[in-house]
Amino acid sequence: MRMGCSGYESWRMPSDSITALSPWPKDFSQGITPVQCHSHNDYWRSVPLFDALTAGCVGVEADVWLDKTSNDLLVGHRTSSLSVDRTLQSLYIEPLTTILTRINQGTNFSVTRSGVFETLPNASLTLLIDVKTDGHTSWPVVMDQLAPLRAGGWLSYWNRTGGGLAWRPIIVVGTGKTPFELDNADAEYRDVFFDAPLDQLTDNASFTANNSYYASASLGKAAGIIWPWGLSRRQKETMKRMIDTAAARGLVSRFWGIPGWPVDLRMKLWRFLVESGIGTLNVDKLFEATQWNWD
Repeated sequence: MRMGCSGYESWRMPSDSITALSPWPKDFSQGITPVQCHSHNDYWRSVPLFDALTAGCVGVEADVWLDKTSNDLLVGHRTSSLSVDRTLQSLYIEPLTTILTRINQGTNFSVTRSGVFETLPNASLTLLIDVKTDGHTSWPVVMDQLAPLRAGGWLSYWNRTGGGLAWRPIIVVGTGKTPFELDNADAEYRDVFFDAPLDQLTDNASFTANNSYYASASLGKAAGIIWPWGLSRRQKETMKRMIDTAAARGLVSRFWGIPGWPVDLRMKLWRFLVESGIGTLNVDKLFEATQWNWD
């Protein structure tokens, strides 16, 4: 599968991400089949966001750090990798706004509009924002920076009077140092959801589909040491119970920290998770996962 995006192969820098979409490639996502995979640490890719969309991943992830000098959100795994041209806006917000605006050009605003995958227009793309700096100072900036997607009507939202989640092309989820009390502050309306602790759901009824979307946990923390020969029966039972608990709450389960090596172990884990009904498969190897025969 390849993205039908003119200029995509020559895209090299964040500042070029919008240039890659001009002139608009009318076959932008033709031939791409979305798969329930989450592109872990998506900003590590050669082309953040675009690589994940090309593979068909329905989830992407950005670690954000609040830069106190510019009051901007820089994207990177650690402070040493941060740069002013790699921001939440340049890597994710602006490209997504452009993509959705152009795909839906000429569409009546009052009708349901298409998401980023033309082969499955009602498929959502989850944008997981992992806040790395102090949540109480960073979160208001995150909310402000979502303004273009919010103004375009692209954000899924929960409305108490509407009786649940109102679908839109993008679902934003906060994790890391995202403060649950701030994310959950508005009792009437919210368009950003929480990443609930998957391994704590049984003992904590606070996390529901009203305030959360993902329910995630480190595989090692949730199941213990994963030996090269695979999961024990107890580990499988523990993980399956967590997956079932999340599903009963209406949450999308996700385990991160899945070993990438040995490859045979990774494939065993993927198969077990898919057969157990995992909400989304957290992956580093995008094409290995999305082109795998899931049947």
